[in-house]
Amino acid sequence: MNNFNWDTSFLVDFDLQTGQSKTSEVTKRYLSQMKNMFSDTEAAEKILENDDPVIYEFHELGFPEEAGHIAFGTSIVHPGTIGKEYYMTKGHFHTILETAEVYYTLSGEGYMIMENPEGDTLEVPLRKGEAIYVPKRYAHRSVNTGNAPLVMFFSFGAEAGHDYGTIETKGYHKLIVEEDGKPAIIDNPHWK
Repeated sequence: MNNFNWDTSFLVDFDLQTGQSKTSEVTKRYLSQMKNMFSDTEAAEKILENDDPVIYEFHELGFPEEAGHIAFGTSIVHPGTIGKEYYMTKGHFHTILETAEVYYTLSGEGYMIMENPEGDTLEVPLRKGEAIYVPKRYAHRSVNTGNAPLVMFFSFGAEAGHDYGTIETKGYHKLIVEEDGKPAIIDNPHWK
C-alpha cells in the first residue's frame, strides 16, 4: 500500500506513451503464471523451456477497496503470441458484479473481449485515442493484436474487487488469434 493520504488530493505520474509510473505499484504477469490460460498450452510450455516473458503489467496505486474511492491506473499488454493466440490479460469479473469500468487506449491496438455470466459476448477493437465502456456484469480481457505494447488507462469504483478465479477455470467463449497475418475472432475450443 502506498503512503498516500486518501482523504486529500494528490498527484500521480503516468507516462502517456509507455504507461509507466514512478509513483504507482507495478504488478507483472509472466507466462509461467498464465500458461494454462492460453489455448495452446504445448506452445506455452515450449517457450517456458528457455524463457518466461512478461505478458502484461499494470500500474495502480493500491487504493483502499472502499466505496467512495476510484481505482485507476495503466495496463500494458506486450506484443507477441502463444501459438496463434495473441498476448492478453488474464481477464476478470468484478467481485461486485454490478460494476462497470472504463479503459482509454493511450497507444497500440487490440481487442477487449467481454462476456457476462449468461454467456453474451462482445469483442470490441481497441484503438489509440478511443475509450471503451465495459458494462457492469461483464468479465473483460485486453488482447494486444499489434507489434507494439497496448497501453491503456483504466478506472472503476475501488470497492469492486477482482474475480480472476472464474476466468481461470472457465476461460472465455471467444479467442483472438492470428490468421493470415490478421486478428480473427474464433470460438474457444476449450471453453468449460
